[in-house]
Amino acid sequence: MTPAPLRGSRSAAADSAHARQLLQLADQCVKCGFCLPHCPTFRLFRDEAESPRGRIALIQGLMSGALDDGPRLGEHLGNCLECRACEPACPSLVQFGTLMDGARAERFARLPRHRRMLARMRLDILTHGLSLRPLAAAAALYRRSGVAWLARALGLLREPRRAILDGLAWRLRMPGRRLTARADAGAHTASAGLFLGCIARGLEPGVAQAAQRVMQRLEIALDVPDGQVCCGAMHRHNGQPGRADALLNRNAEAFRHHAVVGTSSACVAELRLRLPAVEVCRFLVDTPWPAHVRVAPLAARAAVHEPCSHRNVLRDTEAVYALLRRIPALDVVALDGNETCCGAAGTYLLEHPDTAVTLAADKVAHLARLEPNYLVTTNSGCAAHLAARLREAGLAVEVLHPVELLERQLYSAE
Repeated sequence: MTPAPLRGSRSAAADSAHARQLLQLADQCVKCGFCLPHCPTFRLFRDEAESPRGRIALIQGLMSGALDDGPRLGEHLGNCLECRACEPACPSLVQFGTLMDGARAERFARLPRHRRMLARMRLDILTHGLSLRPLAAAAALYRRSGVAWLARALGLLREPRRAILDGLAWRLRMPGRRLTARADAGAHTASAGLFLGCIARGLEPGVAQAAQRVMQRLEIALDVPDGQVCCGAMHRHNGQPGRADALLNRNAEAFRHHAVVGTSSACVAELRLRLPAVEVCRFLVDTPWPAHVRVAPLAARAAVHEPCSHRNVLRDTEAVYALLRRIPALDVVALDGNETCCGAAGTYLLEHPDTAVTLAADKVAHLARLEPNYLVTTNSGCAAHLAARLREAGLAVEVLHPVELLERQLYSAE
């Protein structure tokens, strides 16, 4: 979303308490440039305004009133993936994600009311559980009616936005039946609450069921609390922190009696702003397994894609490798280029399809050289994006969540 220049925005920025807070955060940046080689958009465009350092300077100009809010500034800020690869590299510990979220919120608040309402409506539709079934039904109709074949035959999918939508349509499925499982009274661990997410339930409908079956096999008490909603990450990263906080509060109420376990790293990162959430791979690695549990060997290669939310926010990707190493004979390798975003980045792939497709191309090239049987990742958006690009490249690599692969081997060992 790129607003037109706003009259009076200079004085509004200078007088805003929120703007002053953002300026304090931005002042931590000493403009050393250590972040530049870690930023995907800077590496792609070689433009200072497409780097963390450059964007911080733009935010300082906007919040101080030295710059007007116009299309060019909006483009540079909007191009940011919020992958946060700059944060681990920053010697000054600048909270770039917080700064970018705040700047987007400030800009969103200045939009005309009708544009704010439309933006909120679009996100609410995308993230509301009731929307999944009609979206999945439309995707199924696209796949089965011949429209998908015709679009490819006519060369329409060479345009990045259409290619992105086509890939999502092939991935999106009807959500599985609502989980109601509760652990047996003899389960040997404290109760965990499984967080289901929103659009992830359609993009990866088997992950929640796989997590449920794994925990049952490991005798982990599991509940799926009612009342849970979207984590709010997409709202926060699109300038709607009030809506994001409201969703967090609803989830805090739903999980008030449970430890929160999430299967998507991006959701876990957002939930941690309010709740003691843990990513499922870390949870399973740290939980003692019953002595009788066996895992069937799997003579195959699994490449691990590390989502930015896992690598740069949770900073605990080792748990994924540790969990996968419990599968005997499995060759577990890190995907080359894990330090760079794949281009999915929440709603980014819909808003900036050209960049998203370009960034994913390097991942596909690395996978072509590795020739793995599986690509595993802990983020549903990354999984959908990479699965689409692999399919487009003609590579037969199955994209799974680590828990899905583990669940197969646990039940193969019966």
